[in-house]
Amino acid sequence: MERKFVFSEGEYYHIYNRGVEKRNIFLDDKDHERFVKLLYVANGERPFVFRDIEGKAFDEIDRGEPIVAIGAYVLMPNHFHIMLKEIVEGGISMFMGKLLTGYSSYFNKRNKRTGSLFQGPYQAQHANRDEYLKYLFAYIHLNPIKLIEPKWKEEGIQNKAAAKQFLSRYWYSSYADYMRVVREEKEILSIKEFPDYFSKNTEFSDFIEDWLTYKDL
Repeated sequence: MERKFVFSEGEYYHIYNRGVEKRNIFLDDKDHERFVKLLYVANGERPFVFRDIEGKAFDEIDRGEPIVAIGAYVLMPNHFHIMLKEIVEGGISMFMGKLLTGYSSYFNKRNKRTGSLFQGPYQAQHANRDEYLKYLFAYIHLNPIKLIEPKWKEEGIQNKAAAKQFLSRYWYSSYADYMRVVREEKEILSIKEFPDYFSKNTEFSDFIEDWLTYKDL
């Protein structure tokens, strides 16, 4: 499906896609770790060969200047969500091309399969309202709760303490980075390119706490 808008510099977007036929696209920790590393490596002006950087820490990789700003992300078993800002002309298209091509090639080779891994072109929503952009920080980071409470959006959280603990241990999103956990994956984010919603230590945790009390996220 053709998008009804073009990406514009300085604008924010919610990007997402799922596996073809809703199949799982992340089967184990190695798959998650590859995609997370690609979020960092693909966001650069320089080409890369993954075998040349495998095993290297993020700060040991020379990717050149970033081509997008990443504000948040989450990996779910059969889909992903990423919040992006276009910072150079064509940056989002270039980044997503490198990210999805790189991951699809890896996944197909590892699993001895051929054909498309994703369900068509990635989808994008223009986050052109402040309230929608801030809402996305909740929507993206709370996605993993459905893995332990599938109906929480309709029925509410049954065990809020367990949900918060699960989120804190779900390593394949930017949740830990906003909770100020020290880890190298924080290098993926360009937080200063996004509105300063969570500048104080407790603002993000309070924000999440509020959303955990609501239904219909």
